[in-house]
Amino acid sequence: MPDPHVAASGSLNDQLFASAQRVIPGGVNSPVRAFRAVGGTPRFIARAEGAWLIDVEGKRYVDYIGSWGPMILGHGHPAVLEAVREALGDGLSFGAPTARETELVEAVLAQVPSIDQLRLVSSGTEAAMSAIRLARGATGRNGIVKFEGCYHGHADALLVKAGSGLATFGNPTSAGVPAETVQHTLVLEYNNVEQLEEAFALHGDAIAGVMVEPIAGNMNFVRASLPFMKRLRELCNTHGALLIFDEVMTGFRVALGGAQSVYEKAVPGFVPDISVFGKVIGGGMPLAAFGARRGIMERLAPLGPVYQAGTLSGNPIATACGLATLREIARPGFFDSLAARTRQLVDGLRAAAQDAGVALSGDSEGGLFGFFLTSELPQNYGQVIATDAARFNRFFHAMLERGVYLAPALYEAGFVSAAHGDAEIEATLAAARESFALLGD
Repeated sequence: MPDPHVAASGSLNDQLFASAQRVIPGGVNSPVRAFRAVGGTPRFIARAEGAWLIDVEGKRYVDYIGSWGPMILGHGHPAVLEAVREALGDGLSFGAPTARETELVEAVLAQVPSIDQLRLVSSGTEAAMSAIRLARGATGRNGIVKFEGCYHGHADALLVKAGSGLATFGNPTSAGVPAETVQHTLVLEYNNVEQLEEAFALHGDAIAGVMVEPIAGNMNFVRASLPFMKRLRELCNTHGALLIFDEVMTGFRVALGGAQSVYEKAVPGFVPDISVFGKVIGGGMPLAAFGARRGIMERLAPLGPVYQAGTLSGNPIATACGLATLREIARPGFFDSLAARTRQLVDGLRAAAQDAGVALSGDSEGGLFGFFLTSELPQNYGQVIATDAARFNRFFHAMLERGVYLAPALYEAGFVSAAHGDAEIEATLAAARESFALLGD
């Protein structure tokens, strides 16, 4: 309820946000929720059902955030709720092994051939951080390569911007991160093959691993080109570096086998060395994982010298939720239907924009999509930030007013669930047609 000291003026969302700002930094527990990028007051959500969010004022929104990816079945799927209720009756946390942890890992391994073993953790940040440590422990090297615009969580070594050139390693992008912590992290331009080759020529014998989002979802939706990904795999092989796929967002979202299965279809035999998962595999609960072939994973404690641990890792409620979700999305035809629905949305947005004389490009894979108010799809972070953020913000608020909840930032991808049907897509496109008409050129 609203803080009793807050004046009655303004909406209930305004009141709740004012109360939250007094006791929570920025009023939110994860920065993008604060609407700082788009302006205005964030909506405080009371409940969700299917493809819809309902805020504290009772307004309904078609949901394209999906808890930032996990809700691939939509909110409140009966099989998932039943699994969670049953697990709750057995206890919340044990700090000891459970059979369901093994079942969940086996369900992941069944769909991801590049992995022999998997370690469960509680967040994508934790999984990415652990994968970096494992790569360093397995290779005996310190250097890590990442790409501008790719986000791998808020671990110190990954909060880094590019140095002054390829001979220079990174600088922190967050206060509180010592320069020494990121001195071994090299930041390159996404989809730049020439720069990638030069970096390996200069630093190849020092690089432990290269971490990449195969389809970047944190600069909206930008996919790695086939030439870029093929060359990256070749260079890692040649120089003995480990290729780390961050599939926290894409894993079990763009395809049943993740983005790596999409690239394997185009490049037979293609596999990463280490894979990082989250979001969908937890079904909405705090759960993530990292995995690799057996020889790499056996370097982890208690078998090897690379230490990693977690009190709530493999939590019995989270594993029940994740396992129920994975069982549902493994049903025949699930991803064909999801991908078709997502394409229907993106194609409809393109058509609505064209009719209004507004430039728009879009792309999708499985249940992940993105669009830009520009005629051509950006290929890297520099091109993304050159797009018109002010026009996007106007579009975002126009859509929000019409009951469509897009990500409140230009730099975030969108998510479609199995609960999005014709009615939800048509409501979205009707709102888009009105919203595009307001943009003008």
